[in-house]
Amino acid sequence: MNRLRNRLIVIFAVATLAPLAVTAWILAGAASSAVSRWTSTGELDQLSKALQRTGHELYQRSRDSLKQDAAEGRITPDRFSGAARTAWPASVREFYATGAPETFDYGGNRGDRLDYMVRHGEDVWLYSTSLHGVGMLQLSDDYARARALVADGSTRDLRRGFAYTFLGLTGAIWIIAFLALIYFAHRISRPIQQLTTGLSEVAAGHLDYRVHNDRGDEIGEAIRAFNGMAEQLKQSLDRLVYMTRLESWQALARKMAHEVKNSLTPIRLTMEEIAVRQANAGGGEFYQEAAQIVVDEVLSLERRVRAFSEFSSEPPLSPRTLDVNALLEERIALLRSAHPEVVYSTRLAPGSPKVYADEDLIKGVLTNLLENAAQAVEPGGVILGVTAAASGKVTIEVHDSGPGVNQQARSTLFEPTISFKRGGMGLGLSIARKSAVMAGGDILLVPGELGGAAFRVLLPAA
Repeated sequence: MNRLRNRLIVIFAVATLAPLAVTAWILAGAASSAVSRWTSTGELDQLSKALQRTGHELYQRSRDSLKQDAAEGRITPDRFSGAARTAWPASVREFYATGAPETFDYGGNRGDRLDYMVRHGEDVWLYSTSLHGVGMLQLSDDYARARALVADGSTRDLRRGFAYTFLGLTGAIWIIAFLALIYFAHRISRPIQQLTTGLSEVAAGHLDYRVHNDRGDEIGEAIRAFNGMAEQLKQSLDRLVYMTRLESWQALARKMAHEVKNSLTPIRLTMEEIAVRQANAGGGEFYQEAAQIVVDEVLSLERRVRAFSEFSSEPPLSPRTLDVNALLEERIALLRSAHPEVVYSTRLAPGSPKVYADEDLIKGVLTNLLENAAQAVEPGGVILGVTAAASGKVTIEVHDSGPGVNQQARSTLFEPTISFKRGGMGLGLSIARKSAVMAGGDILLVPGELGGAAFRVLLPAA
């Protein structure tokens, strides 16, 4: 685990545990108090016992009053004759079967009537009185349920159970939130750790290192910016290395051109003098032809020396805003008459994109690429010029239908003195790339649309 994720977890734990504990303690106390008020078994026990005493007192008074009224003849009884015993009510038959002289029982559906039964020989007399709406049977059932609740409450601690349940739920919610924090902390810290690793790799010189990115938030924007920075650093380093190598070649070219020129000039002058003297003396046709051959070769060497001198020179730059569409069309129009056997076409970007560069440099680059393409294609071949603009860059591409560039040539394509065409000196593409780099861009070999070679000139937009 990295330090950022650990810090996020510690901050969450410290920020939530203390207030969570205080809140849980307060709520647990309040809930326990509420439960104690609402479901106190002590109060229910007292109420049930009071109800029992009240019912018992009512029963005793009603019983004594009924018995006294019966003895004094204030109530007329219902007489059940022994001759009609089979028609007696069930309660009367049950009383007679007991053999007791008298008994009291509740009557009515709710027990709101008190019955007093007295044996008289084989007969039974039944005295009744109302309990004034008090259902003793209902009262007895309510009392039984209350005592059951009291008995159940004595075996349980509702307050403690509620507190444990509340604390358990609170802890479970906190654990879920903690696990969610670990997940999101990992999602936040992992790309930052990858980005840090990428920075370390780039700082160590591994400019091809890229960080995988599938995020759309601010961290994803940072990763995309890092990948773009690494790509720009790689391109800048490639250009710097190329320009450094060119400087070495330029120094060598200047030295060689100076030394070869110093030797060629007296050779050419001497051979020209020999040819003149042989012509004036008459005869010597062989010597004259030999001298002419040497002069021609010296002139050829002098042209090559001039080419190296141009390669090693760096003319002053005069950058200005240029219309790449107009430049490309102008270069194609210039070369179309020189190569009538080639078919030229263009696909130009809308809006005429502009670049800020030296016009002579860009013209030289386009001329070299178009000339190389014309020499690569067969009669009737096609050359396509394409311009485009995106992300602060303007691109000019030249595609041809020629044989293309083989794999062996790709690694040394822009090296000076290396040529892959007859009569070439190997300086054209090197000078072209040098010009593009001096203009703030570069030249890349890209897949061709016409089956042959394709070069892309990258330039900064104006």
